[in-house]
Amino acid sequence: MSRGFYIGRFQPYHNGHHSVLKRIASLVDEIVIGVGSAQLSHTMANPFTAGERVLMITRSLNNLECPFYVIPIEDIQRNALWVAQVRSMTPPFESVYSSNPLVVQLFSEAGVDVYSPDMYERLIHSGTEIRRRMLNGEPWEHLVSPAVVDVIREIRGVERLRRIVRND
Repeated sequence: MSRGFYIGRFQPYHNGHHSVLKRIASLVDEIVIGVGSAQLSHTMANPFTAGERVLMITRSLNNLECPFYVIPIEDIQRNALWVAQVRSMTPPFESVYSSNPLVVQLFSEAGVDVYSPDMYERLIHSGTEIRRRMLNGEPWEHLVSPAVVDVIREIRGVERLRRIVRND
């Protein structure tokens, strides 16, 4: 049994994340998905709560042909201890999939096999770009799964984001 770990902030979960997870699913028996910065929400960079992000991911992955676990991971602000923090919060895993340089460095130092999957159309499939489009009233729905569109509408996520960035 092989289990891989993939972490992101998923603000929001988008088609780029989905593409990477489908590739990881073909390489491992199970996937542990870490929802990073789980303590952050209601800011421009992190508008969605950990629970909302878990909902986006689990609803989007209902057809993934690989068992998965979605685990919120809070930041601890001590990079030297972060891998131990992640391991204490997740099922055991043998490999990590990330293109984040800090994540790659920390897990490599801990002796874990780290793989950097190619990102899918990174310029448009990024949370920053999707949030920018939401703020500017530009089309964004095609960059996420229908399940994510439903969650964002359910929680009035676009309205929240627009309210958060207003000046008083």
